[in-house]
Amino acid sequence: MTRKITGTVLLFTALLTTNLYAKQPSFEKTLSSDGITFKVVTTGEGSLRQLTITPSGLEIDNTPIKKEIEGSVSGVEIADINTDGSPEIYIYITSAGSGSYGSLVAYSANKKKSLSEIYLPPLEDDKINSVGYMGHDEFTIMENSLARHFPVYNKGDANCCPKGGIRQLQYKLIAGEAGWQLKLRKTK
Repeated sequence: MTRKITGTVLLFTALLTTNLYAKQPSFEKTLSSDGITFKVVTTGEGSLRQLTITPSGLEIDNTPIKKEIEGSVSGVEIADINTDGSPEIYIYITSAGSGSYGSLVAYSANKKKSLSEIYLPPLEDDKINSVGYMGHDEFTIMENSLARHFPVYNKGDANCCPKGGIRQLQYKLIAGEAGWQLKLRKTK
């Protein structure tokens, strides 16, 4: 009987510990601007994680946004790159693996009332600027634009050793048909 109880207690403890560990944030940051606050949290381990963005200060809808992401959050910035008086939240994601491919999750506070998603076109759709791209992206806000930097690989370059320099793409935020989108403004 003692073995059965001990086994049950160990199993319960293992399940409880696993459940608590899975709910611990792997990333957590809160940013504020212009009276709007964004709390960004990811939970989970491995390459798939749960991203939760909890806004506060919006006049109409402060409902948390939940998304599954592939990779981990490498940075978060709040800005107003379209200078409309309402902030945007930019969350930079880095995929697992040696390529460390970058992606973006972003939202704009529409006149400080609710959030709309910001769309960044896939880099592979850009036939010119995707040449030599093999990941290792970095994102940042600069000069009222979103900048994306990555090393350029020449044919035959190993993943560790790109020899084609650095490419920088700068995007401006524009109103689209059903939301916001980032449009290529400048290439360096």
